[in-house]
Amino acid sequence: MRFPSKVTPYKDSIFPKLPVLLRKLKDKDYTVSSLYMEINSKMTIREYIDALDCLYAMRKITLKEDIVHYVERNIL
Repeated sequence: MRFPSKVTPYKDSIFPKLPVLLRKLKDKDYTVSSLYMEINSKMTIREYIDALDCLYAMRKITLKEDIVHYVERNIL
């Protein structure tokens, strides 16, 4: 996973890829493969997997069977 650093600029890191996925997932749920087919022109498969990992670790998405769900958190 590429994080911003002295060597890796922000635009080449994984962070700019996260909103791309979240924008798609706010509208509807996708299978892992169909979501990639929707955004494959915007990122490589490696970046896609890293972005899914990052969003899952941040609890922004869940994975049930093969379906990726966007998680909306209530802020109290």
